[in-house]
Amino acid sequence: MSEEARTPTPRPGGRSTRVRENVVAATLAEVTEKGYDGLTVDAVAARSGVHKATLYRRWNGVDGLVADALTASADRPWPLPDTGDLAGDLRRIAHEVYAVFTDPELGPTPTALITAAQRSDVGATALRAFFAARHRQAAAVAERAVERGELPAGTDGAEVIRAATAPIYYRLFVTGEPLDAHTAERAADAATLAARAGLFATEAD
Repeated sequence: MSEEARTPTPRPGGRSTRVRENVVAATLAEVTEKGYDGLTVDAVAARSGVHKATLYRRWNGVDGLVADALTASADRPWPLPDTGDLAGDLRRIAHEVYAVFTDPELGPTPTALITAAQRSDVGATALRAFFAARHRQAAAVAERAVERGELPAGTDGAEVIRAATAPIYYRLFVTGEPLDAHTAERAADAATLAARAGLFATEAD
């Protein structure tokens, strides 16, 4: 699949939005059941009820479908914890990531989608954008900690979130090592200690 694979930008509301929602839902279902190698435009067309010519025109094939499924996921709001304490917030975020990916019903879909995205340039680009959006959103917990005086001024909130969740994703998608709630909490606690020590403050660069 070429690097020109694109994701659509439909107008909010109306038929275009319904078509996209159906296509994204079908893509997620297909990639969960069959993986990247088994994902086909024909199957997404059959499941979504959208003609395959439309899928090729608007999504440019399988890689564009995977990329847009990630874009749609990034557009959904992520409710963030507000415990009044950075350690508590990061622990809850880390636990949510752990819980979603290890849930036997919920976990297979995001796992399959991320794995599929790593198989193409356009998918990998969408995956980076997805995580960047999530990190920017979740950075609010660190920004609140700065306002409380818990963290140094200039702390990069997105880097704090990356540090709190990276060990989880490392086990899930790189090493395949066992992952449990304690491991997730330990990652969050390590990020908390590093942030309080000023390691993510821009002045330290």
